[in-house]
Amino acid sequence: MRRTALLASVALLAALIPLTAAGTASGADDPPPTPVDRFEGEVPFAAQPAEGIFTWGSDGDDPPALQFADRADAPEGAKVLAGTYDISGYGGFTHDFAATEPAHDWSAHKGIRFWWDGQDNGKKIAFEIKDGGANGEASELWTTSFTDDFTGWKQIEIPFTDFTYRTDYQPVGGIDHVLGLTGMWGYALTLPVGVQGQFAMDDVELYGRADQSLRASVTADSAVHTVTEGGTATVKLSVATTGATPLDEPVTVTYETAGGTAEPGKDYTPVSGTLTFPAGTASGAAQTVKVPTLKDKSAEAAETIPLKLTVTGAKAPAETPQVVIDAHGLPYLNSKLPVKKRVADLVGRLSLEEKAGQMTQAERGAVGNGGDIATYALGSLLSGGGSTPTPNTPEAWAKMIDAFQLRAQATRFQIPLIYGVDAVHGHNNLAGATIMPHNIGIGATRDPGLAERTGSVTAAEVRATGVPWDFAPCLCVTRDERWGRSYESFGEDPALVESMETVIQGLQGRADGRDLSRADKVLATAKHFVGDGGTEYGSSTTGTYTIDQGVTKVTRQELEAVHLAPYQTAVDRGIGTVMPSYSSLDILGDGQGPVKMHARADMINGVLKGRMGFDGFVISDWNAIDQLPGDYGSHVRTAVNAGVDMMMVPYSYKDFSAALVAEVKAGRVSQKRIDDAVSRILTEKFRLGLFEHPYADTSGAADIGSAAHRAVARQAAAESQVLLKNSGGLLPLKKSQKVYVAGSDADDIGNQTGGWTITWQGSSGNITQGTTILQGLKNAGGDVTYSKDASAATSGYDVGVVVVGETPYAEGVGDVGNGHSLSLSAADQAAVDKVCAAMKCAVLVVSGRPQLIGDRLGEIDALVASWLPGTEGDGVADVLYGKRAFTGQLPVTWPKSEAQLPINVGDASYDPQFPYGWGLTTLTRTPEGGAATLRALGIAASAADRAGADQAGRALVTKARLIVQAKVGQKITAAVAEPFADADHLLLTGRYGAAVQKLTEAYRAS
Repeated sequence: MRRTALLASVALLAALIPLTAAGTASGADDPPPTPVDRFEGEVPFAAQPAEGIFTWGSDGDDPPALQFADRADAPEGAKVLAGTYDISGYGGFTHDFAATEPAHDWSAHKGIRFWWDGQDNGKKIAFEIKDGGANGEASELWTTSFTDDFTGWKQIEIPFTDFTYRTDYQPVGGIDHVLGLTGMWGYALTLPVGVQGQFAMDDVELYGRADQSLRASVTADSAVHTVTEGGTATVKLSVATTGATPLDEPVTVTYETAGGTAEPGKDYTPVSGTLTFPAGTASGAAQTVKVPTLKDKSAEAAETIPLKLTVTGAKAPAETPQVVIDAHGLPYLNSKLPVKKRVADLVGRLSLEEKAGQMTQAERGAVGNGGDIATYALGSLLSGGGSTPTPNTPEAWAKMIDAFQLRAQATRFQIPLIYGVDAVHGHNNLAGATIMPHNIGIGATRDPGLAERTGSVTAAEVRATGVPWDFAPCLCVTRDERWGRSYESFGEDPALVESMETVIQGLQGRADGRDLSRADKVLATAKHFVGDGGTEYGSSTTGTYTIDQGVTKVTRQELEAVHLAPYQTAVDRGIGTVMPSYSSLDILGDGQGPVKMHARADMINGVLKGRMGFDGFVISDWNAIDQLPGDYGSHVRTAVNAGVDMMMVPYSYKDFSAALVAEVKAGRVSQKRIDDAVSRILTEKFRLGLFEHPYADTSGAADIGSAAHRAVARQAAAESQVLLKNSGGLLPLKKSQKVYVAGSDADDIGNQTGGWTITWQGSSGNITQGTTILQGLKNAGGDVTYSKDASAATSGYDVGVVVVGETPYAEGVGDVGNGHSLSLSAADQAAVDKVCAAMKCAVLVVSGRPQLIGDRLGEIDALVASWLPGTEGDGVADVLYGKRAFTGQLPVTWPKSEAQLPINVGDASYDPQFPYGWGLTTLTRTPEGGAATLRALGIAASAADRAGADQAGRALVTKARLIVQAKVGQKITAAVAEPFADADHLLLTGRYGAAVQKLTEAYRAS
């Protein structure tokens, strides 16, 4: 009785005040509401595949706490869904329908509504519905929001017309991008971030009657239609209905050309009229409107002609289509002029706001359908890690980027966007692309020619999807393997990093930039300037990171010799862009203390652009300016004045552009500095040929993931394998042997490819196309049995292969101490122990950095550092079965214990498990003669030094190294390790005679 009375009073109140967020009341002829959730316990707390309510969040603390709570004031029934939350990243809850049952049909209703117990906190709450696909976790997400700006219970009504397709995240490939409402899988709420809060919710139901305007929509074929002056633009208008049913009622579209920057009668002939789609018209039917433009003799910037539409009987297009008369006759458009003159002409025409736009880079997910590209004259977009179109295919990438480029054509001077991605080991965001070994493995190959070929494959696959800019290579010199980015480095020795910078030519082509306009080359980025690999453990202040984004403390001499050296090489090789590091630099003795690299004008303006002569442009890292001290205006002027030319401000592009304009007008950033930055950016756009060809050239798309490209990755995977131990010549395996394969990483393409694969952090499992190490062994013709956890019987086998190591991570998330260690997991240790106790065994370590295996080294017959070999497990099998020789060498020192870290070649105290440069070989006989042969090799190597015979010198040092390794075996002492490691550094710096002398010293010490 009491609850009935309460509901009656609520009904009375409803008659007196607005109840809905949308302000829409239900009609008398509406169907009865359809319940979705009553929260009386009829839908349990459960997850897929069962129907249920479940929570989620960005970390362990972010999912809200939920309960079905008894409430006397419940709007419906006795219970409500109540919860508390304190979210730092993101969090919320979902109601998914059962995946084992058919999806629900909501198409008969106008919208969805529910009761919300307002806390008047002024926060927006995102509400999503799930449409189409296989189930609630494999559906399209459509989103809207409401604001909690009231107190007490309020019924929130949301028409389905309010929902928009989510562009920033989708759990699956695209389905049809149409809110069909006939295959619905539930809903989800995302709760506010940064406040402790509570909420209550009740009675989710479908309401109202769907009318044709909800089921039918009119769309234009494009938001922008470009036309050369004097030509006629054709705008196609289509009508579509949910379920593709014919129209029940007529739809009319009244149109007229009005507004814009073009002048009617002078620049174009005005048009107006009405189009009618009669009742019975099939879904998808189209009609056209033609807009004639007029030609004159003057050179002009681009001019716009909006085509205003009024639609009756259907939902109108989300925005007004525009006809754009292309810019013409201006000097910057003349491809025959030198780039410098084209740049000067264009910079002279731009407003301050347009220049600020060129210096701004936004995330694709932040700009939605791209309307802001023209509004803010944006110069660049990027895809962050895992930010992909749906479906994640080459065609969808090209289509997406072309659509964004078309938006840029609606600006005055039609400056094309430069679109960037982190393709750090192949086009790693793209499903099905060829994924190379991470840089640490490329460094292990010691093969500059192969490094260049991997860059060429990456560039070809990236450019074929419409992306002209790659945020790679990382030229970091990793000095502490506790760093979560260690695998992005070619190694701990700057000489090794410099030798691998041939990858720049693979990406960009010739150093003078003449190849950048080719359909298989991209603009490259040297990152992260400077010292990111030298950050001190425990110095990071970013979240729970321990070392990434921390402080690099070095003398001026150490800075020059270790961290700066690779950047001079990159500049000499014509690198187009440079990205500063998140980290801080503390040059001992300079009196400044730690200073964030994005604020170090002495290093960016002074060293990079000044002393080194870098003439490309500097792009910031993701939101890096937010880590600078002071207010936002200070962030902007500090970074720009320090020499950062373009700012990666993924979701705050509006704030950055406005702040930059304000700083210039206040005189705190000079117009000269702005013109320099914009000139540098435009120079690279001209070099890339974007003004002549802004859209994707997909002629190379058929080669993405091709056999030829995968052959390069396969060779790289094979050459990256480092044979650390090989007792009794266990490797290579013989096809006649019965092989027992175990371990967590033997059959996991996700673990094998590591972080920065499909998503930012990467993930375990079958995430992309490729061949696992296990499949590679089978493909090689081996007699293989697999038991992941080694639980299968181990008797009757000739040899065991245990593939263990890390699971994927990226950046500071992977820092040791941030949920990660350098030790094998308990499961991996158990697999090694069981297999190696039962038979002769080879252990492969799949990881981005050395793992501590010293306590098990005695029981392991053969040990291989496999690094992160990419998608081509066949390459690993090639060396295991002897199709190729093991030739890889350690790019970093392999420590005995974590207490030794940091440990690097050249250290005064150096006693590792395996020294830098160590790597046994197979299928190659060790030269005979011992000390006498080493003396002869030393004489010949010194002669090669004098003659500049690099190829001969390297061959002589390699022979000497094999002699030393054969004698040393596993008796690696500090007296052996130090000169051995020094020898490899000397080899890389071209001092072949000195390298053989050091190897001779190691030989004598063994």
